[in-house]
Amino acid sequence: MTTSTPPLRQAARAVVLDADDRVLLLGYDENGGFWATPGGSLEDQEDHTQAVLRELGEELGADEKAVELGPQLAVRSKDHLVGGHEVRQEEKYFLARVAAAEVDPARATQPDNIRELRWWTLPELRDTREKVYPADLANLVAAVVEGRIPARPIILA
Repeated sequence: MTTSTPPLRQAARAVVLDADDRVLLLGYDENGGFWATPGGSLEDQEDHTQAVLRELGEELGADEKAVELGPQLAVRSKDHLVGGHEVRQEEKYFLARVAAAEVDPARATQPDNIRELRWWTLPELRDTREKVYPADLANLVAAVVEGRIPARPIILA
């Protein structure tokens, strides 16, 4: 076990909602399988909003012009392995509105290890027994759908 703090990795993620308030999650097989919001680490000279728009293109095939990027909703800090090395990932989550028809995995330039893209209704998200990251996503989506956008980013588990 390491006693020092792992290196910091800045990341930007999106809570992607369509016109029906369904949330888009990406399915992965590693670590027993899980679902997560789109996003990834910042590149050199990139801010969080630039990174999240780039990631939506790379992972979802969504054109930047088709994405209505909203406010930052949340933050999360998590230690985990990336490429076999432990990092402390600090994530900023942004609201993104995208028409479902604008998501085209065939246009994705870096689908990484994404097994599946799926639009989830809020009841499906609340009722699933599958692992979903971040753990508090259903409550955050419910607040957004009800028009309760946090005045300041909330902290996710």
